[in-house]
Amino acid sequence: MNKTRNNSFLKFGMLCSGAFIAAIGNGISSFGLGVYVFQQTGLASSSTLITLLAFLPGLLLTPFAGVLADRYDRRLLMILGDGLSAFGLIYILICMMMGEAQVWQIGIGVTISSIFSSLMEPSFKATVTDLLTEEEYSKASGLVQLSGAAKYLISPLIAGFLLTVSDVKLLLVIDICTIFITVTVTTIVRKGLISKDMVAGESFRTEIKTGMKALTNNKGVFALVLSGIGISFFLGCVQSLYTPLILGFADSSVLGFSTTVSASGMLVSSLILGMIAVKKNFTKVLSISLFLAGIFMAGFGLRENIVLICIFGFLFFSMLPFANMSLDYLIRTNISNDVQGRVWGLIGIISQLGYVLAYGLVGPLADFVFIPMLTPNGILSSSVGKLIGTGTVRGIGLLIILAGFLLSVTAILLYRIPSIRRLEKRGEVCTEN
Repeated sequence: MNKTRNNSFLKFGMLCSGAFIAAIGNGISSFGLGVYVFQQTGLASSSTLITLLAFLPGLLLTPFAGVLADRYDRRLLMILGDGLSAFGLIYILICMMMGEAQVWQIGIGVTISSIFSSLMEPSFKATVTDLLTEEEYSKASGLVQLSGAAKYLISPLIAGFLLTVSDVKLLLVIDICTIFITVTVTTIVRKGLISKDMVAGESFRTEIKTGMKALTNNKGVFALVLSGIGISFFLGCVQSLYTPLILGFADSSVLGFSTTVSASGMLVSSLILGMIAVKKNFTKVLSISLFLAGIFMAGFGLRENIVLICIFGFLFFSMLPFANMSLDYLIRTNISNDVQGRVWGLIGIISQLGYVLAYGLVGPLADFVFIPMLTPNGILSSSVGKLIGTGTVRGIGLLIILAGFLLSVTAILLYRIPSIRRLEKRGEVCTEN
């Protein structure tokens, strides 16, 4: 029995390794495209538009991907999603090789990649439940987040350096190559698992309704998911404005360095979670980590000082793995495994609506509202400007500060919801059974 469990965790480790490589490749191309678009247009709204196009199509298709994850072989879906996403990158690369790629062409490419990538997340999350026991969930969450941290930890440093000796086309080629590596790893893991036959019968609409019923019937999980809309909105603010903020007073190599230093906080926390399994107080950990993340986010926007940004960035990122681990545990232990693909798909589209709002709103807000207010002659230059300074990107800093404080308020309110606090007790009962 122990040998079987060890073998399952080994397979999970291989999948995490593949995800780690994929995250590095994706982070390299995302970094390069973000710098490319901002340098071409000089507008934060252009950068956030590309981020939105890379995010929204996959998000909208996530519920359907969740149904597929419960119907078909989850590992096969991961292979198809990852492999076919390369076509979007290839399209952008061809456009760049024919001349300067326009923003709309880059938008088409990232949209194509997003559509196919939507197959990945529900299948991967449901696969975790297939392979591991409940006692291993929190440890697994740390390893999964360690893989995801590569996008912010390793990729920016590599991409920032490569952009000083080459251009964005090389970054796209590297990402395409990493996709083929991760597809190979997933294929190897799939050979050691029982393939899931197609489940015939119910229509997609009926299965999505089944997943929605399973989600809404659990008031605590549903309240947690709805709270995720606000959380993702505030996190989306700093994610979408990070690049314009740094490039407003520094170059791409400094952006890469600061991103890596900041994201190393996620690495430290993920390593801690990978070695030490958290067994209780998940709701409290969630609230405290989100509260502190908001405070550190606010500090991030205070000054055009790269040392200060790195310090607060490190502290901000160090809180995210604790919050994600707590969310993952509270949901996973309160939803039946046979509907987890559908439920994770629905959770993805609902909780991440905040990112859609952030990516669509904060760019124009920064360009046309906040930045003008904190220019030397802006209406806030003699008040708020004396505290955080004035200049072309001080409005972006103010927007990040406000989002940080609101995230902290959300964390306090979340802990006061009784149905969310009760989730931990139900999870403990399930674990004991």
